[in-house]
Amino acid sequence: MEFGVQVNCYETDWAAISKTILAMENGQWSSLWFADHFLPPHALSSKTNQSEAESESAFEGFTILAVAAGMTKRLRLGHLVLGNSYRNPGLVAKMATTLDQASEGRFTLSLGASWYEREHLAYGWPFPSMKERSDRFEEACELIRLLFKSNEPVNYEGEYYQLDQAPMSPGCYQIPHIPILVGGTGEKRTLLTLAKYGDVFNLDGWSGRGMSMDLYKHKIEVLEKHCEKVGRNLDEIKKTLLMPIKITDDEKEAKKFIVKLGYRSSDPTHGNYGGELVGAEQSGSVAGNLNYVIERIEEFAKEGVEEIMFGGIETGDIDTLQMIDEQIVSRFT
Repeated sequence: MEFGVQVNCYETDWAAISKTILAMENGQWSSLWFADHFLPPHALSSKTNQSEAESESAFEGFTILAVAAGMTKRLRLGHLVLGNSYRNPGLVAKMATTLDQASEGRFTLSLGASWYEREHLAYGWPFPSMKERSDRFEEACELIRLLFKSNEPVNYEGEYYQLDQAPMSPGCYQIPHIPILVGGTGEKRTLLTLAKYGDVFNLDGWSGRGMSMDLYKHKIEVLEKHCEKVGRNLDEIKKTLLMPIKITDDEKEAKKFIVKLGYRSSDPTHGNYGGELVGAEQSGSVAGNLNYVIERIEEFAKEGVEEIMFGGIETGDIDTLQMIDEQIVSRFT
């Protein structure tokens, strides 16, 4: 089992981010991840008005990861996840291979269809229907995979994107190519796109759909059916989780963490806090005492999850980062 952290890059400063990156590089962590938004996506929930919320810091995802690559030698690097609508996919492929070369093969390209309408309006980007965003996303994944795998200039004639003898030089440092993480678990379109063009599955605990074992198994079953349709082996796809986490012996504090994320258990008897906390297992987070958290991780490890990216650790909180490193990461590595 490998472990990473989605380091928050909103409503914080570079000093805290930098300190976190260096602590991870010096620890036992495997990977470092940033999100990709141009406005803090959840700031309004804690602010009195939109203007105040949107004035909070939001570091641009690709730039900050490139800086992190120069600060590290060991950590693998990626986003959870890049929004397809923010950048032309040909440009994304070029940026990805550049970063992969500079980091000597430590980059994973993670891409999603985009969902946050307000930042599109703020910066003047079109925000089409869900269907069009899904169509564009599938085209982008196909196009990028072609560029990553081809040794010759690529032609591509899609409905939304076109390439005219586009070379990819330098190409991927990694062999056979940079892994592509397809963000999202929509069963009709997104998981089919993953089966066709992706290399990494990620169940996102921030999404509000939860992270129960039953949900994980269901999504993997759907993905396996799509793989069978397109002639793909499910074993070729890495299984990962983005897991918001809170380790505490205080039941009220754990419940507060769950409520803050906006999750609710549909069954008040489901889930436990070392036997007591309602809703933690049903939610997208794992909140409770250390033994409970370890048990949850062990369950997913037995089901074939290969990597967990923790979320919800305050940027700059090195003590918590080191505690999780020593108490959890070291146990599984």
